[in-house]
Amino acid sequence: MTGLTDLDKRWLTEAVRLREEHAGPLEDQEANRRARQLGGDLPARIEHRALWLAERDGLRSALGRWKHGARLALLVLLVLAVLSGAGLAFAALGDGQRPVNVFWALGSLLGLNLLMLLSWALSTSLAGEQGASLGRLWLWLSEKLARDAQAVHLAPALVVLLQRQRLNRWLLGLLVNSLWLLALSTALVVLLMLLATRRYGFVWETTILSADTFIGLTQALGALPSLLGFSVPDVAMIRASGDSQPALELARQAWAGWLLGVLLVFGIVPRLVLAALCAWRWREGRKRLGPDLNLPGYSQLRDALMPSSERLGVNDAEPENMPQVQRTRSDEPSEGALLVGLELDPQRNWPPALPAAVSNAGILDSRESRNKLLEQLSRFPPARLAIACDPRRSPDRGSLALLSELARNAGATRIWLMQAPPGEALDAERLGDWHQALEKLDLTYADTAPLSWLEHGHD
Repeated sequence: MTGLTDLDKRWLTEAVRLREEHAGPLEDQEANRRARQLGGDLPARIEHRALWLAERDGLRSALGRWKHGARLALLVLLVLAVLSGAGLAFAALGDGQRPVNVFWALGSLLGLNLLMLLSWALSTSLAGEQGASLGRLWLWLSEKLARDAQAVHLAPALVVLLQRQRLNRWLLGLLVNSLWLLALSTALVVLLMLLATRRYGFVWETTILSADTFIGLTQALGALPSLLGFSVPDVAMIRASGDSQPALELARQAWAGWLLGVLLVFGIVPRLVLAALCAWRWREGRKRLGPDLNLPGYSQLRDALMPSSERLGVNDAEPENMPQVQRTRSDEPSEGALLVGLELDPQRNWPPALPAAVSNAGILDSRESRNKLLEQLSRFPPARLAIACDPRRSPDRGSLALLSELARNAGATRIWLMQAPPGEALDAERLGDWHQALEKLDLTYADTAPLSWLEHGHD
């Protein structure tokens, strides 16, 4: 199907499995036939079947709406990250009326980030599953914003699919680290704006620690940023900042550069590296996604999608005891004409006298006969197909679905609404129901046998 990524296809396949697991098997006769016709190994056929069912039942459209909701949820989280980053910057520097305690400012900028980073690292290494409240919040928001009852199995299907290759940690790690990267980058930009437009003084204060402790800590934290060109206060500046707010502009600039450098090196760079690592592991892991054939929902499809004759390499052109669509023709399988009856009264004279070029497929009066004919048509679709129906019966949903399915497997289709037997009249209201139903299906119908059309292709 066009417009779907490989991840979307695996995702829909898993969603169909969960749906059948909770609500019971779906009507999948046509889906199985199409999957067998497309061929491939068992995982490929399972995927073809699931995609056809997802398209038929509206699950593919629900996926589009769910992804739209996920994008909206991500946008909400991005806005929150930007606002949080700006809040960190304002909390660190204050209003400029009082001197800035450099280590309180550093704690405001990196304290929560460090705690969340350690929490994410522990949950990823130990649990290895969701492990991130932001990730769970994103999934919850995505489902709420989708507002689609059809999407109820999409979020669980995504989680189960990713857990199979342990990709949850990398996808949610990418989300978490990217959001923190955005927040810290916003904080850096706001810090630059505040430092460029306001005059701040920097101090450090202590009651029980010595000045040497702060001097060593300041120089240790500033070692890496200094390699990138950020300024670091010297010993005299650090000591002076502990006594009172320094008036020297050089000291103000040195502390400002030190604060920006520490935020960049110990806050932004680690998140950037981790986000890149998660993105790489996520991209590599997506290539290995696929259905787990040991699950009951998949293993029970083996016989339906991989018949034993195919698994052994036998590939007969036309199985025995199947309706012969082209008995009298040796041209391409897509040519030929076929007449079939649908649940006709046994007292009717069937079949009518047919031209030599038209084949008789009998009467479809059981599930087995329907499945055999549909299987045959999927392999050798006729150019023209006429279906005889008894308009004395009501056009129920099952019969109309079968007519539609038969028509999809033929080049052109006409419905023959047979006349009532002598001495019996058709119900006008019921006949009108047939006309209305066939018009909705866009099927051509007539009350006379379309034998000339079957033989020549025209009336």
